[in-house]
Amino acid sequence: MITRRAFLKASLAGGAAVAFPQTALQLFSTPIWSAISAPLLEVAAGETLITILHTNDTHSQIDPLPSNDKQYPGKGGVARRATLVKRVRKENPNTLLIDAGDVFQGTPYFNFYKGEVEYKSMSLIGYDVGTLGNHDFDNGVDALAAAMKFANFDFVSSNYDIRGTPLESRVKPYVVRVIGGVRVGLFGLGISPDNLITPENFKGVKYNDPVKASREVVGTLRGREGCTLVVGMSHLGYYPNAAEGEIGDTQVAEQVDGIDFIASGHTHTFMKQPVITKTPSGGNTIIFQVGKSGIYVGRVDLKMRDGKLVAAAGKLLDLRDESLG
Repeated sequence: MITRRAFLKASLAGGAAVAFPQTALQLFSTPIWSAISAPLLEVAAGETLITILHTNDTHSQIDPLPSNDKQYPGKGGVARRATLVKRVRKENPNTLLIDAGDVFQGTPYFNFYKGEVEYKSMSLIGYDVGTLGNHDFDNGVDALAAAMKFANFDFVSSNYDIRGTPLESRVKPYVVRVIGGVRVGLFGLGISPDNLITPENFKGVKYNDPVKASREVVGTLRGREGCTLVVGMSHLGYYPNAAEGEIGDTQVAEQVDGIDFIASGHTHTFMKQPVITKTPSGGNTIIFQVGKSGIYVGRVDLKMRDGKLVAAAGKLLDLRDESLG
C-alpha cells in the first residue's frame, strides 16, 4: 500500500509560526522544503535545540485525502509524513515524534486490518511516543492490545489505570528520553469514556481525574526523574472557553505547573499556530493541535540552556502534493 514511488513523491508547504517566550510574538511562513525542515531558532554554544513533531486524530488516514475532497484535496498521507520526518531529523537529530491519540477509525484500513496498518506505518515513520484516544478503544481493550504488537514505539497514559488489563504490559504512565543531553519527560492524558466509549470496550480500564494525574506525574518527572523538559500528549480536547466543569488542555495548563508543551487532540481543532497558557505560578505552557487526518504536522522547537527552557518557536507544517506547488 505504501510504495517507494509514493514515498518519493512528497512535498511540504509551510504554515504560520509563533516565537516566544516573553511578550514578543513573531509570525512567519516558509513555503519550501529546505526552510521548513530547518530549525526555527538559532542556537549558540552551550545551547541545545529540541524539536517536537506531533500529530493527532489521524483516524486511519493512510493515503492522502481524495483529490475531490472539498476542503483538503490531495493533502496528507503517511508517505509524505515519513519524508517530512526524515528531513527534519536530518536537520536536527534531536527530534521527537509524538501522537495525541485517535490513530484508529475513519477509513477501511481500520475496518479490515484492526489497527495493524496504522501502527506499522507509525513505526516505519519513526514515532517515539503516543497516547490513547477514545476511538482507539473502538474494538475493545483486547483488540487494542493485539494491535499494539505492531508498534515499536511507547504508549503513555497517566490518568488511565490499565492495571490488570491486557494493556498493562504496553502502556506506561510516562517515559523519559535523553536527547541532546536533555532529560525529556513525556506523559499522556485520556478523555473520560462517558458517552464516548462503549463500557464493554473500556472494560477493566479506570479513568482518573486528569488534573490530579498531571500534578502527580509532572512532580515525578521534575523531581525523581530529573527532567528539565516536560511534554504532554493529551486527548482531552482544546477548549479555551470551556463550560464550568469541562476539562481540556487549557484547563489542565491553568491548574498544573511544570508542563512545557501539550500536544493536543480530540477536538479536531485546526490551530494555525501554538498558543501560550499561563500556569498557576505564572509560567508558560505551550498548546498546539493540528486538526485531523494527518493533513498537517505540528512542529515546536525548544531551546534549552543550563537546564532551562529559554525560547520556543512553533509552526504548522502543511503536507501537500508536488503538483500543488
